Amino acid sequence: MDALRRIAETVLYEGHVLWPYRRSALKNRERWTFGRLHPLSHQSPGDATSLQAQVILEAEPPAHVDVAVRFLQSVKRRVRRDGEEVDGIEIDGRSVLAWDEATEREIVLPAVALGGAPRRHVFDVEAGSSEEPLCETGGARMGTLARDWPALSGELEVSTEPIGAAAWRVTVRVTNTTAVVVSGLATTFLSAHVVLHVEGGEWVSMTDSPPDLADAVAACRNVGVWPVLVGELGDRTTLLAAPIVLYDYPQIAPESFGDFFDATEIDEMLVLNVLALTDDERREMAASDPRARAIVERCAAMSADDFMRLHGVLRDVRAVGEA
Repeated sequence: MDALRRIAETVLYEGHVLWPYRRSALKNRERWTFGRLHPLSHQSPGDATSLQAQVILEAEPPAHVDVAVRFLQSVKRRVRRDGEEVDGIEIDGRSVLAWDEATEREIVLPAVALGGAPRRHVFDVEAGSSEEPLCETGGARMGTLARDWPALSGELEVSTEPIGAAAWRVTVRVTNTTAVVVSGLATTFLSAHVVLHVEGGEWVSMTDSPPDLADAVAACRNVGVWPVLVGELGDRTTLLAAPIVLYDYPQIAPESFGDFFDATEIDEMLVLNVLALTDDERREMAASDPRARAIVERCAAMSADDFMRLHGVLRDVRAVGEA
């Protein structure tokens, strides 16, 4: 489950903040570009309000399916000094800037029985806020870091349909039903994806299906997600319907020693790019986002051995026999 969690976390934070990891960078003006589900009341062409995962399961009753929907919610981060909102504040030579962060949300619908009526689950996320004092080393309070987020509402529906002897079509639909739309992405489900786990059965690969179920797989309609098997190689009990295209049993390279939030790039190149930033750029990067600050600190602390680990690896090398 640790490997599965790492893959799910990578999917969740893909595109969270991109190099050069600064608030002022043009590519970070539009964040969380994958898996966005906007509220139904958000009438804008091309913006999705729901997703659908439709997959094939080999099982017989009393097998059951656990469904989890995971997404990020945008959190507004504000900096206040003397009761007034400011763009940023300097504390002990370190900057803290107003920007957006994100918090994780997970909705679980357990033990969905095969062949029963569709299960429909309506969920809500309460609005909230928090405050954190910003103090100098000596204890003097310089300001306040305030975070707030609006309420969300959604609907999760799961249905199972027999398609032959010991085979089922499982359909999961997730819809953002939030009634009050807040400006920006505050009421959008970000990086939304679905994790399905079966007890007493096995999922069918959607990219390498057996011949007798190929037509059933081809008839499945997935909207906004790409389902793949996850976990240990050969284990077909867990499936991830991700908002990005993956292959069955995706893995995090063991040489990768931390998140860079851009799986389409090369870790070594990103490290070198971070180290090539000016001091002012790195200070802004650290002030823009806590996860970006962790990248700065991690890259600065890398050893020569750490760099060598990133500098190319050969795997699955096999001798080629004569033709």
